Amino acid sequence: MKPINSHLILLMLAWVGVAAATAPSGPIDRRALVTRHNIAWDDLRGQIPLGNGEFCFNADGTGLQTFGGNTMSHWGWHSFPLPAGVTPDQIPATGTFQKGRVTGPDVAPKEANAAAIRRWMGDNPHSFNLGRLRLVKSGGVALVPEDIQGLARTFDLWSGTQTSAFTIGGQPVRVVTCVHPELDQVAVRIESTLVARGEIEVALDFSYPGLRNGPWIGDFSRTEGNRTTMSRPPGRRADFRREVDAFTYYAALTWGAGCDLQTPAAPENGVWRLVAESGATSIEVTCAFSTAPAAPNLPGYEPTRQASSAHWVHFWSTGGAIDLSGSTDPRWRELERRIVLSQYLTAVQSAGSYPPAETGLMGIDLWRGQFHMEMVWWHLAHFALWDRWALADRALECYQRFLPTAQALAGQLGYKGFKWPKATGPEGRSAPWVWDQMLLWRQPHPIFFAELDYRLHPTRATLEKWDVIVQGTAEHMADYPVRDEQTGIYHLDPVMPPSEQGKTSDTVFDLAYWRWGLDQAQIWRERMGLAREPRWDEVRRHLAPLPVAEGVFVHSAEWQDTSYTKRAYEHPDPIGVFGMLPSLEGVDRATAHRTLLKVWTTWNWKRCWGWDFPWVAMAAARLGEPKLAVDALLMEAGTKNNYDQRGVCTGGPCPYLPGNGGLLYAAAMMAAGWDGAPSKHAPGFPDDGTWTVRWEGLKPAP
Repeated sequence: MKPINSHLILLMLAWVGVAAATAPSGPIDRRALVTRHNIAWDDLRGQIPLGNGEFCFNADGTGLQTFGGNTMSHWGWHSFPLPAGVTPDQIPATGTFQKGRVTGPDVAPKEANAAAIRRWMGDNPHSFNLGRLRLVKSGGVALVPEDIQGLARTFDLWSGTQTSAFTIGGQPVRVVTCVHPELDQVAVRIESTLVARGEIEVALDFSYPGLRNGPWIGDFSRTEGNRTTMSRPPGRRADFRREVDAFTYYAALTWGAGCDLQTPAAPENGVWRLVAESGATSIEVTCAFSTAPAAPNLPGYEPTRQASSAHWVHFWSTGGAIDLSGSTDPRWRELERRIVLSQYLTAVQSAGSYPPAETGLMGIDLWRGQFHMEMVWWHLAHFALWDRWALADRALECYQRFLPTAQALAGQLGYKGFKWPKATGPEGRSAPWVWDQMLLWRQPHPIFFAELDYRLHPTRATLEKWDVIVQGTAEHMADYPVRDEQTGIYHLDPVMPPSEQGKTSDTVFDLAYWRWGLDQAQIWRERMGLAREPRWDEVRRHLAPLPVAEGVFVHSAEWQDTSYTKRAYEHPDPIGVFGMLPSLEGVDRATAHRTLLKVWTTWNWKRCWGWDFPWVAMAAARLGEPKLAVDALLMEAGTKNNYDQRGVCTGGPCPYLPGNGGLLYAAAMMAAGWDGAPSKHAPGFPDDGTWTVRWEGLKPAP
């Protein structure tokens, strides 16, 4: 028998100590975890989104929208009138005039009105500002920033409540703001001696929709194209009917005792003011928005505040949680802050009746507030890993709603199955873009969502819920590739990669995602008790290999720059094949590992987007590089990987929610693992003793 090596025993004990440090026992104190990241932001113009997933009231430092802020929803969509000489029947329901199989860019025909129609489809429909609620001086005189002094503004995540304290003319003012969790309603309480003296009031007005961001969206002085009709039911309430071109919606204003409503001289499109009666020391007001006249008994301020608090306590007490407070790496607090605030931001903006725009419900972006179907994964997939699938499920119904348009688009282009739109609104019509039909990586997404749903709910009902979508999606995926008659190889041609760098063929990420999608669709058929589809297997077996040069994955068969200098910007497509996607046949792990390390050292990270950093972290975790995974999430890359005081990712040309959603998916993966992950606690975090990762309620990634 060999003698026991004392040094080996010490090493083993040290390893056990590290493992114990990275996997502490006991439940997480969720309230402490969440509230240590409450937002304290004394920027008068800075806007914090308060919402319920479907509706968002963006409050500035005063607690209202005095100096900026929009009231947005997933149901509020407006379209400008058609161009002169254009009739509704001339608008293609698919968003394109193209016909026949895709051979290149989506170009406009030269027929009369075609260019005007394309411009109109690009601008419409668009999200819009439902209304503005401001603090004003007596008589409706606007406040100026210099009027506000000593601002102290906090947002309590545990209750979903913003509290603002400041002075006007030396007199203290306190404003509390929250949003109802089930009604699209904001509630505000204003306390000040200025109320009793009639020196501050609350004003409500409406705008005609616009396409540019500013302090507020829209034109509040325009009367053409929009009309407001007010009625006064019994009690302290006013109901408003808004007609904005062809779109009609409603608002209901209610207020507490001690106030009265001042109606403008021209009520068709004016400013309504709540004025306190003599002796009142506070103003309580709620404003609800809807597509139909509001219910007769809307909750007031206090019931709304209580409902908000109960909702957020339940939200934070359920689903997943990650606590990093025991870590010695000094970056733990910032990473934990980003994780906590991203949960809040996606819950208030991404859990509605449609997927969110890139900028969520904070304003309008360059894409008119339309949502991008390739970005739906980044907005919603994380809800599955955080065990909050219900927050994604409603928006994912868009695939069911868009079935007719997706089938029509495929048929118009000469394909089978469903071809999903690119940038769209509730109609499912793609906004025209030159690369629309060639950006392919949005196509397998619904299969991925179906799999996430089935992992959480492995029932026949789930199979039937997604079956038509999965099979129609795969049918198009099998029909799109072009077969080389000499070699028998199927090529993705033409295609524009996720990095959106132009037309090419056989792009690395798309080839990997096509493999995964066709494989998963066959598994779905088997779960349904159906035979495998021979055509799908034929295409899958003979798909072009992933492009490799000098031992690393490259962008495409055509773009084989292994130095990554010519196209080392935008999205790092080569690392996506083994990160967001699980291990699969046809994707070599060793090649993926070499690719990750080379991309990490060569890429121009200041020319990327917010979700690229979580993309790298996913790949690093799967490939056994946990330190790199953490470094990717926290990389200094200017605005591209920055998360502002609210926790909003700034990695785009606007506040950029795909970064927040990607961060949540990567963090959950790193903590809870993935299929085939090493059998150890938090396999995506370093186990060198610098990170103590406590997690609960998370689900492993595929």
